[in-house]
Amino acid sequence: MKLLLDFLPVVIFFIIYKMTGDIIIATAVLIPATLVQMLYSWLKTHRIETMQLVTLGLVVLLGGATVLLQDKTFIQWKPTVVNWLFAIAFLGSHFIGQKTIVERLMGNSISLPAQAWRHLNIAWIIFFVLMGIVNLFVAYSFSEEIWVDFKLFGMLGLTVLFILAQGFYLSRHIQNSEHKE
Repeated sequence: MKLLLDFLPVVIFFIIYKMTGDIIIATAVLIPATLVQMLYSWLKTHRIETMQLVTLGLVVLLGGATVLLQDKTFIQWKPTVVNWLFAIAFLGSHFIGQKTIVERLMGNSISLPAQAWRHLNIAWIIFFVLMGIVNLFVAYSFSEEIWVDFKLFGMLGLTVLFILAQGFYLSRHIQNSEHKE
């Protein structure tokens, strides 16, 4: 459910783009849709995650620049900037604090060896960096319409595939830790 809520503004952006064929209008709708998403999240949980705030800030900043300057480049860079900021945050967690971000997010649910947590965190760093690169490749190598399709289906699909691969990695380590006990 949370993943669907997180992707809702992107789905709205996609629908508006498909209805109008205008990335500026779709971006102008994306900004308030993201704000409404944050408001809903706040009303439901009384908290907003850092990831949501970063995304909101970049939607307002880069989406606003897209609308004001009538230049799609800004909104096309947003997924790359978001992914690279996450990569930096995950990398920083190797050096700041006792646990990586992945362990902080999942450590209450799963018990893994410290090295497995580090490997998983590094996998996320690589994933975020590659997603940023792939986004730019699609934005600059293909039509605007293909980029919009990729933004919803390609990025979501790649994320789901990565999470499934992560599940296989985790299951290997969870089985190993269960056999040792």
